[in-house]
Amino acid sequence: MKVVLTGATGFVGKVVVKQLLEAGDEVVVLTRNVAKAAISLGSSCKYFQWNESDSLPPLEAFEGADGVINLMGETISRRWDEDQKKKIYNSRINGTRKLVEAIEKLAHKPKVFVSTSAIGIYGNRGPEEINEASRVSDDFLGKVCKDWENEANKVRNHGCRLVIIRVGIVLGRGGGALEKMLPIFKIGGGGPLGSGNQYMSWIHIDDLASMYVEALKNPALSGIMNGTAPYPATNAEFTKVLGKVLKRPAFLPAPGFALKIVLGEMSQLVLEGQKVLPVKFKEAKFRYRFPTLEMALKETAF
Repeated sequence: MKVVLTGATGFVGKVVVKQLLEAGDEVVVLTRNVAKAAISLGSSCKYFQWNESDSLPPLEAFEGADGVINLMGETISRRWDEDQKKKIYNSRINGTRKLVEAIEKLAHKPKVFVSTSAIGIYGNRGPEEINEASRVSDDFLGKVCKDWENEANKVRNHGCRLVIIRVGIVLGRGGGALEKMLPIFKIGGGGPLGSGNQYMSWIHIDDLASMYVEALKNPALSGIMNGTAPYPATNAEFTKVLGKVLKRPAFLPAPGFALKIVLGEMSQLVLEGQKVLPVKFKEAKFRYRFPTLEMALKETAF
């Protein structure tokens, strides 16, 4: 397949590119900085410059493309002042809108569009089991994700099969949640955040990348799909397993009020949670390489 990607140089994007190239697919990357992307991803990809805040992506990038994987989005792991909130929102909504507008203009359109969302759309739900049909939240992340998905949904008007993957907490080397947690845990300072009862619906980065590739290539898949592992864990369970894997104590709690002071509104990412189940991927018999938390952390936490 010939596949056009946005967000290819990001934490997840690099692994998606790697899996596509290993499968013999042709990868076209839309990027703000071609030279930097080429250093990061190598010479096997084809590159086109595109800044989503300025214009539509170059239409020649889509020539002969069978599918598009949309991974773009400003990081949510910085403190959420008003400027950062605008960047988080605009990078997702405006970028996705322009991608779809470009597809509309193509004489030969890709058959499939795989886009991204996040399990933050469900809001803070305690121990309630969440599936793809569960109601969504009206808070900041909920609004971002709903508007993001609405823009992606417009691609259906152009005959494209659409899959939207709502991504959980991604575990992998060199980025994501673990990058910030590991230094603390390795010196024995780790422990539950807040009450520790909030659920962490996680996914190993290799499995998540495989979900994007499966969504791209399996014509039976469409609509919303939860990109999480089959066994979500509470924050207390997560920190206990991480401490076990690292052979370090993990009992020093971080009080919720202190995290709110330090992180501001962004503290909801660690103090709130959802027990999200990947029902549709399980129905599709998706094969996880790292289905359990201990398996995932043993591979990523060193």
